[in-house]
Amino acid sequence: MAQLVRQLRKTAVGSAHLFQLSVRHMSVMAKVLRYGEFGEPAKVLQLQEESVPDPKQGEVLIKTLGAPINPADINTIQGKYPVKPTFPAVGGNECVGEVVAIGGDGSGNSLKVGDRVVPFATGLGTWRSHAIYAANQLMKVPASVGVPEAATITVNPCTGYRMLKDFVALKPGDTVIQNGANSACGQAIIQLCRAWNVECVGVVRDRPEFAQLKDHLKGLGAAEILTEEELRTTKLFKDGIFRRPRLALNCVGGKSALELARQLDQAGVMVTYGGMSREPVTVPTASLIFKDLRFVGFWMTRWTKEHAASPLRSEMFNELFGLIDRGALKAPAHEMIPFEEYSAAVTNALNIQGFVGKKYIFRF
Repeated sequence: MAQLVRQLRKTAVGSAHLFQLSVRHMSVMAKVLRYGEFGEPAKVLQLQEESVPDPKQGEVLIKTLGAPINPADINTIQGKYPVKPTFPAVGGNECVGEVVAIGGDGSGNSLKVGDRVVPFATGLGTWRSHAIYAANQLMKVPASVGVPEAATITVNPCTGYRMLKDFVALKPGDTVIQNGANSACGQAIIQLCRAWNVECVGVVRDRPEFAQLKDHLKGLGAAEILTEEELRTTKLFKDGIFRRPRLALNCVGGKSALELARQLDQAGVMVTYGGMSREPVTVPTASLIFKDLRFVGFWMTRWTKEHAASPLRSEMFNELFGLIDRGALKAPAHEMIPFEEYSAAVTNALNIQGFVGKKYIFRF
């Protein structure tokens, strides 16, 4: 009888505990940045609150720790990005969060409460304080990885990694040239090149603080930093100071892309992954015929969808996390900004000034 009483008490305590958890989860109020039409982010985004239900079997509830503002996020809200969301939509495409609850009995789920995770599926809408995700949409992040690094891992470092790996078989001592070198992706590319003993020559627009920017980027590992004007007359490659680039990475377009192409070695490759100047990439006929140059494009979103189950994906993240762990890959220059100050953040993200392209990351 005494044993039965103890068992009933244990069951009652367990049931009460589960009930308390359920109530706590049902009472979670998430803050969400939602928009119902295309337009300028500061005008169409609205900070709303909504109740978050319990996660179901195969789902987890996460508390968001950091979520960056990327150019693609802004373009999506403006309606200028190829991906068009269904309204009402939630902004954001990257974040890092902490698992606070696991749905169902947790069977078949490798995650546990307290784990830090990032979503690797796209278009989930990450500008929210709490969210329920399918467990298979999340990837566990090592505890040693900081919030800024984890929050920004799935777009820019991955974009840089794939462009450096997938188009030219680079060897130590080879040269890569890139424009937009002070962008978040540009900063990741510089650090990856340094880690792999590849020379990275970066190109940026001229500005009053150019000397500071140059020092900052060379501190990250750039072999040399040139203004777009300096690129037109440089003798770095003609005089053999660096090998002629086998790979050029273009996120600007227009004249900047044309000048990159002029520096490429025979049979070199230019990869275009952005068009900040909103000017087309113009390819001289002679570059195609006599230099045998190749011009290709890259979109990380497409790569992620096509390689969701590929071992290449896990190999990439393992290497990136390893580089972060030993201090060889840092988050881009950034500012953590309170989620409630979203209007100023999205406005400033459109009008970035200063010597380094600063990324804004929401903190919750």
